[in-house]
Amino acid sequence: MKWRLRVMMLFEFGIWGAWYVTVGTWLGKTLHFTGTEIGAVAGTTAIGAIISPLFVGLLADRLFDTRRVLTLLHLLGAVLLAVAAQQTTFALVYAPLLAYSLCYMPTLALTASLAMRHIKDPQEEFGAIRVFGSIGWIVVGLVVGAWGVEATASPLLLAAGLSVVMAGYCFTLPPTPPLARHTRFEMRHALPLESLHLLRGRSMAVFALASFLICIPLQFYYAFTNLFLNEVGVVNAAGKMTGGQMSELFFMLLIPWFFRRLGVKWMLAVGMLAWVLRYAMFAFGGTGELMWMLWLGIILHGVCFDFFFVVGQIYIDREAPPALRAATQGLITFLTYGLGMFVGSWLSGVAVQTYTRSDATHDWHAIWLIAGAFAAFVFALFVVLFKDRKATADAAVAATP
Repeated sequence: MKWRLRVMMLFEFGIWGAWYVTVGTWLGKTLHFTGTEIGAVAGTTAIGAIISPLFVGLLADRLFDTRRVLTLLHLLGAVLLAVAAQQTTFALVYAPLLAYSLCYMPTLALTASLAMRHIKDPQEEFGAIRVFGSIGWIVVGLVVGAWGVEATASPLLLAAGLSVVMAGYCFTLPPTPPLARHTRFEMRHALPLESLHLLRGRSMAVFALASFLICIPLQFYYAFTNLFLNEVGVVNAAGKMTGGQMSELFFMLLIPWFFRRLGVKWMLAVGMLAWVLRYAMFAFGGTGELMWMLWLGIILHGVCFDFFFVVGQIYIDREAPPALRAATQGLITFLTYGLGMFVGSWLSGVAVQTYTRSDATHDWHAIWLIAGAFAAFVFALFVVLFKDRKATADAAVAATP
């Protein structure tokens, strides 16, 4: 059973990694889209993340077996990706990719919920299953890079093919009927509104604000790094970018060690500081003797992601009451992958468009400094305002004679 779930994750995230990393290069170098248009296309997944709770809450929880929902969404997604790959104008590319994101983003939650339904101890076992998603992302990145098709629509067609395979594979997964078939659907089941009262606490409010804000400079990385690396002359940029996912796997193993020594606040802070360092490496790095700076910027992705997002999930699990943990995780996901990424897509597109030269190249030094400055602001805001209530209480107990 666990291996069936691991293969599911392999395909699930392989699909996303196949097209999302390089789509900006295809749009910029081949179709000559503007920076704002590239940012808008990158932001389609954020719109999907905002709306996807409605799909998950209504379809899989109350109406249909999760396998059937996954099969249908991936088949529709394959068609939409294939359609998008044939287009050459912004409107005709944007529309099918937006529709595709509305189909694909719900499957992230559906595959996770399906996996947790069929394992005994999700807290102990899910991580070893989810890590195969990162492996899938790495494998397709290496394939696309070695294939040399980063500036073409071929990655979208590869993702479409993987979607068809995933749809067929879903039939091999265990039956997962809806658990709330006979309960009345209400909007509060789809949207995490019930956890909003937790934001009255200063620490949780600061954490939520920082989570939203840090995803704005994060989208600079997701939307434009591959275009940047190709433009400055990095060979096999997509393959090299998989170093970020490889470092994710490595730093994931180090989280318990760092957690005992740094605690929640400083692990979150280190994660945000890594964003600042990454963009500094991109701003001042280059090919040749400065290539090490670009490599470091890519590898820092593991610290950026694990030390903030993974540790953030642990923090929420610790702070939220058991009955509200899922809803609070959903709220943070809405703020980060939804609103934060959406705003980041727009702002990164504006920045790239502003620093586009007459020969269609870009002033990447200025672009990455903007992203780094924004990340530095969020880092400073968090360090000054965030108080780890549990750590403070433990310190007070330890100081008591």
